[in-house]
Amino acid sequence: MTPLLSVDGASKSFGAVEALRDVSLEIEAGEVVALAGDNGAGKSTLVKAISGVAPADEATIWFSGREVNIRSPHDAAALGIAVVYQDLALCDNLDVVANMYLGAEARERYFMDEIAMEGRATELLRSLSVSLPSVRAEVGTLSGGQRQSVAITRALLGEPKLVILDEPTAALGVTQTAQVLELVKRLRERGLGVLIISHNLADVFAVADRIVVLRLGRNAGEFPADASRHADVVGAITGAVAVA
Repeated sequence: MTPLLSVDGASKSFGAVEALRDVSLEIEAGEVVALAGDNGAGKSTLVKAISGVAPADEATIWFSGREVNIRSPHDAAALGIAVVYQDLALCDNLDVVANMYLGAEARERYFMDEIAMEGRATELLRSLSVSLPSVRAEVGTLSGGQRQSVAITRALLGEPKLVILDEPTAALGVTQTAQVLELVKRLRERGLGVLIISHNLADVFAVADRIVVLRLGRNAGEFPADASRHADVVGAITGAVAVA
């Protein structure tokens, strides 16, 4: 099967600092891949290369079976790559519908089509089993898990093929974390490729199909998300074991 995303030989330097060196990554459609590693391992740099925020100095990238050149976020979005960053980029004083369509409002002649936006937002949230008090509730009144769910659902408005989630469960409680992980599983059920970046190995093992470990800007191992491989993953992250 042809991977949805294939990155080969990704390298990136910032002056004398080599952030990535010959990194490879593959993600299939309908698969959740976790990108794990300590701070400074190169996870964010790799995500920025894939999303076009900071293109790699060198890399061969294939997406949906063809070689592509991602030089900007616009390039990534046009291919069908959506990113939900840790800060979520939500406006607390706006309601759910306004946040989901911020900057991409539907219009009827010269006016915003509030009915169309509310209908589409409600439909998409319902299809993902996201529970909210109301789509007209201000985002600032929502729980952390609900806010994360709104941000992820917003990313789906553009009908992406690959969704990248940056620390989606950071600072969430147990119940809220469970809600977000269930949402990640539903993305997989929709046939989307999902790349999740997380320091929380419990969450990673709960939702991922495979775990790719980076260490000091290089591939340090790839493992099935099987609880029996927990020690191997930790060893790859810390450098206690050789590359697998």
